[in-house]
Amino acid sequence: MNLTVALATLEVVLLAGVRIAAFLVIAPPFSHRSVPGRVKAMLAMGLALATAPRAASASARTGTASSIESSAGAFVGDLVLQVLAGAALGFLVMLVFAAVQSAGNLIDLFGGFQLAMAFDPLSATNGAQFSRLYTMTAVVLLVASDAHHLVLGGLARTFDALPLGTSLNLGALGQAATTGLVDMFVAALQVAGPLIVVLFLADAGLGLLTRVAPALNAFALGFPLKILLTISLGVMAYLALPGIIGTLTGTAVETVLEVGR
Repeated sequence: MNLTVALATLEVVLLAGVRIAAFLVIAPPFSHRSVPGRVKAMLAMGLALATAPRAASASARTGTASSIESSAGAFVGDLVLQVLAGAALGFLVMLVFAAVQSAGNLIDLFGGFQLAMAFDPLSATNGAQFSRLYTMTAVVLLVASDAHHLVLGGLARTFDALPLGTSLNLGALGQAATTGLVDMFVAALQVAGPLIVVLFLADAGLGLLTRVAPALNAFALGFPLKILLTISLGVMAYLALPGIIGTLTGTAVETVLEVGR
């Protein structure tokens, strides 16, 4: 039995697979170290086969010529372009969800948990208790709520916004990265801001108490007090994570699609 595959179809599948693979390596939750590289490769090829008709029709509408039929150099250039496109889109998604980890880092910093910082081999980052808790919870919520399907759906729609064979809009990419960075800090402050204010007021109160009665050594009493406040009030911010993850997922998809406009 002979199986004939059109060269143009093979090119579309390969280019789409390269973009999706570069995206999966960087974008959460697929970038987590617990997901084997072989699984990422198979998922990229499966998604490439599923999105190939959509990518081919988008390329046909824009009139993009086949590079594999013209020269090997042009095809290699298109492969490099898709690697950059997938990595850039994955970075934008990672930047959005980094707000959760940044919020955990702020809570650890102001709550005094940074002394117990350790290296997490799964996420390849340094973090203390709240940072690792928030990061693991975000990954679990992404999978449990099927939000990763929404992220993959947004990736499939990028073939309409940014067809194969077209170059990245560097202006839109820079604008999206700048906006995503600002939104990351704003979202982190929104999550951890109330707790940070309470911990700052506790430090200020302990400082005034030390001025009034130096013999009490109020700062020695401040460590258990701040730990109690952090654990008590951190639960409230933790309970808000499902809604925050849902909002960040929608923001990530919108940010990815804006690059091709």
